[in-house]
Amino acid sequence: MARLPRLALAGELHQVALRGHNGGAAFTDEADRTDFLAMLRQAALEQDVAVHAYVLLDAQVRLLCTPARADALGRLMQSLGRRYVLAFNRRHGRRGTLWEGRFRSGVIDAAHWLLDATVLIEDLPVQSGLVAAAGDWRWSSAAHHLGRLRDPVVTEHGAYWSLGNTPFERELAHARLLAHGIERPRAEQLERALQQGLALGSGAFLAKLAETTSRPLTARPRGRPRAS
Repeated sequence: MARLPRLALAGELHQVALRGHNGGAAFTDEADRTDFLAMLRQAALEQDVAVHAYVLLDAQVRLLCTPARADALGRLMQSLGRRYVLAFNRRHGRRGTLWEGRFRSGVIDAAHWLLDATVLIEDLPVQSGLVAAAGDWRWSSAAHHLGRLRDPVVTEHGAYWSLGNTPFERELAHARLLAHGIERPRAEQLERALQQGLALGSGAFLAKLAETTSRPLTARPRGRPRAS
């Protein structure tokens, strides 16, 4: 079966995942992660992609971002991947690929899913046993959303601003969200949409997307269609 083209839409929120080749580490130390974030910021500026949340794990990168153009997300990841692999290989005296094939992505309804998707991403270091609290992991957007620093990589999404009228209110509300975590069914829906390259949102949201693309947005029912 031919592979579907990636679902990428201008002005919509996308969740993105990039994994190390064969599960291998894409980051070995602080210098690697610092280099990657600098390249991410530069590439996002060049391609006009707003990054709303991120996390760097040893063998995985997760992003929440909004491209201004449909092709901007692919260009961002291509540019970022190429630059970082060259720098990583040069620094560590290695050759060859670093990433596991194509990045994965899916479109989500920001109004209903941005906050859960942000919590899911920023809580991954806790779920992986790397830190006790999300804000303690230096290599994610959690510290920014908790008000501990101003991260130049992050562009706050309008849905995040709905948490409060002041930065303090938003930071306190975000801390509560991280402390509560994301309900498992919601996390599974986000992960499934990401891995399958699908859209996730309300019926009205999906109907709006269907007007802009002919690509399937949701999973098709399994099995043969019923006979009429």
